Amino acid sequence: MSDQDGGWRERAERRRAERITELAGRAPGRFAARRNRRLLAGAAGALLLLPWVDAAVSWLIAPSDTAVYVNLVVLAAMAVGGVPAYNRMITVTRGTTSLDERYLDERQVAERLRAFRVAHRGTTAMIIAVGVTIMLAERGRDAHVPAAANFLMVFAMLVMHIALPLIIATWRQPDPPPDDGDEEDGDGDSVTRDADQGAEH
Repeated sequence: MSDQDGGWRERAERRRAERITELAGRAPGRFAARRNRRLLAGAAGALLLLPWVDAAVSWLIAPSDTAVYVNLVVLAAMAVGGVPAYNRMITVTRGTTSLDERYLDERQVAERLRAFRVAHRGTTAMIIAVGVTIMLAERGRDAHVPAAANFLMVFAMLVMHIALPLIIATWRQPDPPPDDGDEEDGDGDSVTRDADQGAEH
């Protein structure tokens, strides 16, 4: 039974890798420019802050109708903007942070390790900052963090843990190498120019 499960997962992972490669080949050409990839990563990073804003609002004014409305707006923004951005970044990075390493080349494996290392530092710093903020806010007074805010902070940490490596990989994604055909055309032109110059002499 375990062999069957392993075979099913392997086939699913292979199909996913093929799908990502196919989508990467059809991705809009504008993402070939580093500036546009970083704009995409920056927009995703801004969306990553929304759950923290939601948690802060719930902490300050929950329970209230306003906190519920803010929560609904944040969830809608993440669904409308975050999900497409997440899928686009997976395509742009060719699955660097999501595929099994056997489907990645050496450069992608190196980028994957670097992205997870930087993301780990960022997540650790955020957890420490949240812990210190809670301790300072509750010092010297009878206060407590609402249950909704606790849940939303855990949710924000989970989203950050999942999405931050992909955002970093998209930000650091190098430009694609030039096509072989372009290099061959360039070499052919240079050879033709050299031959013409030789004929003139």
